[in-house]
Amino acid sequence: MLSMRFNPLHQAIPFGTLAANLLGAFIIGMGLAWFNRMTNIDPMWKVLITTGFCGGLTTFSTFSAEVVFLLQEGRLGWAMVNVLVNLLGSFAMTALAFWLVSASSAH
Repeated sequence: MLSMRFNPLHQAIPFGTLAANLLGAFIIGMGLAWFNRMTNIDPMWKVLITTGFCGGLTTFSTFSAEVVFLLQEGRLGWAMVNVLVNLLGSFAMTALAFWLVSASSAH
């Protein structure tokens, strides 16, 4: 759904895939921080939320295919930009969400 709506906005950067990956990374960060402080929760819930829900939301295979497509078109620069924005953005969103949830639970 996000890909259909936002990917046409820019020819080289698939914004729908990026949005799904960043949103999924943020939700995973929130889940990890929450499960980090809720030690009495069954570990299966952690797997269900992080691997199940967020794994279904994020689109690594689509992201990979889009990068390969850019490379096949000879757009090395855009392919590298796409890789960097997705990876660094996902790390940043996970860390931000983890920090926000951890900071809010400390008060």
